[in-house]
Amino acid sequence: MTGSQLLAAGARILTEAGIPDAGRDARRLLAHALGVTAGRLTLFLPDPVEDARASAFDALIHRRAAREPVSHLIGVRNFYGREFRVTKDVLDPRPETEILIEAALSAPFATVLDLGTGSGCILLTLLAERPAATGLGTDLSQAALDVAASNRTALALEPRAALAQGSWYEALGHAPRFDLIVSNPPYIALDEMPLLTPELTHEPRLALTDEADGLTAYRAIAAGVLRHLAPQGRLMVEIGPTQGAAVSALLRAQGLADIAVIADLDGRDRVVLGRLPGPQAAQSADFRTN
Repeated sequence: MTGSQLLAAGARILTEAGIPDAGRDARRLLAHALGVTAGRLTLFLPDPVEDARASAFDALIHRRAAREPVSHLIGVRNFYGREFRVTKDVLDPRPETEILIEAALSAPFATVLDLGTGSGCILLTLLAERPAATGLGTDLSQAALDVAASNRTALALEPRAALAQGSWYEALGHAPRFDLIVSNPPYIALDEMPLLTPELTHEPRLALTDEADGLTAYRAIAAGVLRHLAPQGRLMVEIGPTQGAAVSALLRAQGLADIAVIADLDGRDRVVLGRLPGPQAAQSADFRTN
């Protein structure tokens, strides 16, 4: 079969399975199976495809029809103009999280802490955009940290990005205070889990839900912020669309000022931020990497 014939057959299978944007997904999977970039796929469509590659494409199509995310099938996801390795051990970087990136980049920072770093997409993007900054990412999952480490290497950020295992601030040890703390924690309430799209069942449950009301992580982040945020430092967290008021109240209760809620492009609350009042303190950038 030619590439065109395989592509048409794959798109048909995905359409029948109810996959949104079936044609787009089929193209990405065929490009992956052929070992070419998606942008050059058209050049190869008229040519016959060898049996091994055709079989690999067929297997990918049927896995996608079973609602396995494309990123897991091809192993990467684009985020803020860069390509990040992803696996079943980390959340997929999503366009909505770029709202947090834009907010963080709107003011200077020298040191950044990313709580629950996962793939490292937030921490590493911020450091790539700010070449003078250093940062630390923490995660409870060693498997997630391994993914983040591979992304750190791919972006040549080992000298400026440290990684540490532990729950929220517990991983910090004697790390200095940071002038920016960011997090995209698990915010889906337990009773919302059955409503998720099938693709999300392939992502780590630990990164999706707190098995409670969806606010457990924010309580922990808020409770430790005064010990780890520098004066005049900023805290920014991604939230679910109904959590703006509750998370704002948690930050306000810790004494943070200038509390704001930022909406995403669909008008849904997406990021809550606050600033710690006080005189600006000099920050150390000496992190021990692993």
